[in-house]
Amino acid sequence: MTLSSIRKVYQGVADRRQMFRMFDRHAQRPNRCEGDDSALYRGEWFETDRLSHDYMFEILPPLFMRGEMFAMREFLTGSITSVFFALRIDGRIRYSTVIATSPTRTRQSACAIRSSSAKPVPSGR
Repeated sequence: MTLSSIRKVYQGVADRRQMFRMFDRHAQRPNRCEGDDSALYRGEWFETDRLSHDYMFEILPPLFMRGEMFAMREFLTGSITSVFFALRIDGRIRYSTVIATSPTRTRQSACAIRSSSAKPVPSGR
């Protein structure tokens, strides 16, 4: 039997208040400042309502956007961000978010360091 590293962390449809509680669910642990927190968040997902999905889309310009999916520009920790998406299931649109690793964060950090030295920054493509 293969265990999935993706896990649903909220049963039901989360409204905005519940969505933010899911984002902050690891913030109160005792060893918070020790090491990399990304393993705690990675692969978590939950369903959101349309109002919460649209609210997150309008907060900041997305880090990236492809079709009915976008990633938050603001990171939870390290390279971990929220990816929101809409899926049509049985004729009904459902909204979800997954916490995922973004390779863009590492590239942005490297670009910020390089830009301070006045050298051209490669696009990474």
